[in-house]
Amino acid sequence: MDLDSYYKDRRVLVTGGLGFLGSNLAIALLAKGARVTVIDALTEADGGNRTNLRGFEGIDIVVADIAEVRVSRPLVEQAEVIFNLSGKVSHIDSVNDPLADQHANSTSQLVLLEECRRHNPTVRVIYTSTRQIYGRSDTPRVTEESPIRPIDPNGISKFSADAYHRMYARDFALPTAVLRLTNTFGPRQLLRHARQGFIPWFIRLALEGKEITVFGDGEQTRDVTYSDDAVDALLRVGALAELRGQAYNVGSFDVYSVRAIAEEIIRVTGRGSLRLVPFPEEKRRIDVGSVACDFSALRAATGWVPTTSLKDGVERTVEFYAQRLHEYL
Repeated sequence: MDLDSYYKDRRVLVTGGLGFLGSNLAIALLAKGARVTVIDALTEADGGNRTNLRGFEGIDIVVADIAEVRVSRPLVEQAEVIFNLSGKVSHIDSVNDPLADQHANSTSQLVLLEECRRHNPTVRVIYTSTRQIYGRSDTPRVTEESPIRPIDPNGISKFSADAYHRMYARDFALPTAVLRLTNTFGPRQLLRHARQGFIPWFIRLALEGKEITVFGDGEQTRDVTYSDDAVDALLRVGALAELRGQAYNVGSFDVYSVRAIAEEIIRVTGRGSLRLVPFPEEKRRIDVGSVACDFSALRAATGWVPTTSLKDGVERTVEFYAQRLHEYL
């Protein structure tokens, strides 16, 4: 798959493009010669950060909600590919304010899809969904055919958008695909609070020499994806010959206990400590236990496999933040 040739000079829109994964994707697209525009609402408490694209000339930046059609429509009309990464990821925030979560993760997504259908029906749309839609699994690894059982408002709203993207391909012939990501981490991730994922929060605590608290016995397992691998998966799916509403899990070969992940972060940073604590009730209600993703469908369709180990990913991430920590707090 010649991704350089495919994306060179192609007009690409990245929603949520000032956020963690969106900014890493925009930088990768720029390196491939794409004509990149990002749109981001820069919502307080979410992951958008102007620092993420500072110094990368050639990326057009628009600050707006994708539901603001006055702003988003011209961007949709000129795009050839849209990587739709906008939305909220915090499960706790979704419990505390489900209406805001619903707006960002479902209503705004439907507005964007309608703009595509009515004003650019050939644009290719790749949406980032989440493994969280499967909820608690009865099997060690979930496949795309596993039961959908989200356990909090964020999982429900993300699945709503996941389903909308696939429906627009089926019913309106809009070229779409969905990637269901799992525990993605890496440079440019928000460290200001713990609601954007447990790995970046653990990294912050370790860098500051603080105690990492792990709930329960710490033996609940997760698969993890380094940001470069997630970007590669997005680029490969975006370049598929045909998009017809496919859904693909993104995962890893290995699974790790949450305790082992914390211990690896402490080892790499040379700082911090670990303490096991009982599950708070509000966390217990939305914990999925041990779960990982089967990514064989994505591998068969695109040749994608993850290439970054937990160790290497943590080392690269820690190296990035070592000189920039203040910019992400």
